[in-house]
Amino acid sequence: MSLVKLQVNIANQKYPIFIGNNILNKLNKFLKSSSINFNQCLIVADKNVPKKLIKIVLSSLPKSSTITHYFNASEKNKNQKSSDKIISLLLKKNFNRNDCLISIGGGITGDVSGFAASIYKRGLKFINIPTTLLSQVDSSIGGKTGVNTKYGKNLIGSFYQPSLVISDISFLNSLPRREIICGYGEVLKHALINDKNFFSFLNKNGSKILNLKSSFIEKAIYKSCLIKKKIVETDEKELGIRKILNLGHTFAHAYEATLGYSKKLNHGEAVILGVKTAAKFSLLNKILNIKDFELIENHLKELDLPRNINKFFSIKDLSKILFFMKKDKKNNTKKVNLILLKKIGTPIYKLQFDEKTITAFLKSELIK
Repeated sequence: MSLVKLQVNIANQKYPIFIGNNILNKLNKFLKSSSINFNQCLIVADKNVPKKLIKIVLSSLPKSSTITHYFNASEKNKNQKSSDKIISLLLKKNFNRNDCLISIGGGITGDVSGFAASIYKRGLKFINIPTTLLSQVDSSIGGKTGVNTKYGKNLIGSFYQPSLVISDISFLNSLPRREIICGYGEVLKHALINDKNFFSFLNKNGSKILNLKSSFIEKAIYKSCLIKKKIVETDEKELGIRKILNLGHTFAHAYEATLGYSKKLNHGEAVILGVKTAAKFSLLNKILNIKDFELIENHLKELDLPRNINKFFSIKDLSKILFFMKKDKKNNTKKVNLILLKKIGTPIYKLQFDEKTITAFLKSELIK
């Protein structure tokens, strides 16, 4: 795949996303073309990212004072303590608002770094270099930053757009298959909320994408970014249509929190489970037809993706799952907001359900 550029056009800001293979050495060129200059730069890198790739970033930067901070990325470390460490480094070196913070890592690293950049002196230049499939297709686009608390996921955060996003597909070769599946959950979600033709492409080529076969993985990333870009441009602050990007996420975040963000279930796996749960809930509430539900169910089965919550939870977890669903940041009444599917490519986002309805549904799913 040759280098592809997408431009995100938000009300008061525009920024490019560069997608390609082995493009890290073009970093200085991307900075110049985006008119990004700075005297100091803090790199926040996930310690699991191959050092040789971080060296390419460092050697591609313009001459400036550069500090590298290695971050142990995990849901448990996605907290205010981690963002405070980053801010302390910026304060110690007296970074000003024209200086720069570069995140090299997955969604957790990007979220924590972006949050620190957004609150340091009310805004520091921020560049996101996502290194996982999940972050390349989802979290690096749209400006959502945040940290977790004991009350739930991403309950403290900000909307803060990056100045530049560089998605180098070469990072994906260092990832275990489970991490690729993690990102595939968001790719599938984008198809389900926006594009039935894209879902058909995934249905036909899912195993090739999961095996990072060239042209198939590139198309999946590009199409996902394009879908998210269009939605974010329409509704930056999630006041309306952007809520559809949360298909499956109210369930997913509750599943993660119920397990204490353990390695038993990573974010993308939780999203896949959440999407399946939302599809089943849509079916049982006569919103989604059986044909489309079975297409989704069979797709998950064919690729051996997580699809049954009773493999991860039992009836004793029900009250905990409900607790976290009610704490979800999208709720504005005592009812729970859910994004559901009318058909593949057509979501519904203005639906609320009472605790009794959700309890009965989850109970039936858990005791199978």
